[in-house]
Amino acid sequence: MIGLCGIALGALPHFSWARPPVGRELVVAGTRFESIYERRPNGEFAGMGVDLLCLFAQRYGYQLRLEIYPWRRAQELINGGKADVLVGPYKSADRLRTMRFSEQAFFQDQVAFYVRADSLPLWEGDYGMLRGRRIATLNGWNYGAAFTKAAPQLTISVTNSVESGLKMLAAGHVEMFATNRRDTDPVVTTLGMTDKVMALAPLIDVQDAYFAYPLTPRFAEVPRQMDRLLAEMKARGELQKLARRYGVIPP
Repeated sequence: MIGLCGIALGALPHFSWARPPVGRELVVAGTRFESIYERRPNGEFAGMGVDLLCLFAQRYGYQLRLEIYPWRRAQELINGGKADVLVGPYKSADRLRTMRFSEQAFFQDQVAFYVRADSLPLWEGDYGMLRGRRIATLNGWNYGAAFTKAAPQLTISVTNSVESGLKMLAAGHVEMFATNRRDTDPVVTTLGMTDKVMALAPLIDVQDAYFAYPLTPRFAEVPRQMDRLLAEMKARGELQKLARRYGVIPP
């Protein structure tokens, strides 16, 4: 079984094993992604993405500095070359112009509209049916090519967290909330909304998620090394086992 690295903020922000030279430090940026990249109350990072980064650092001799930001800010750090690795973005045409993606995905998300259980808007995959509906989206998120194409004709409000999006939905400020099920279903349970909101079918999209890097990375070998690690783990079934451990859909 693959174990957690136990990386804490504060006085000991890095790994506790013998450290490579500071010049081999990778700055990792991300936001809180359920089961992928989370910071616990004690300051330690955990999740499938963290485990993979730990394995990567151990195998290739890097030191990690994990940082957590609002999602749009994390992307800006990669775009500007101020971080070396971004955890968990989906690919899009816009992002491919500003960051480099791994060839290998490491998890997959189901993206859906959430609605109030007592009000079910008609949704059959046709965005023309949603014109005039008030829809909440998350700041900096990508919802796939079809949603992106339709967005200029939709009535969209942007929010900064899954929790706030669900509360907007429950309060009637919006009629639909676009998000992914991995991040959202646990928050629905925590907020006691299991009987109040539900995900609609069909899905908005199914998205593979990746590690991403600046277009000109400080360590040119990192993307290739990460792809090698992910491909080997996938071939041995280890990536799939790690995904199951965290309740995540493997790519």
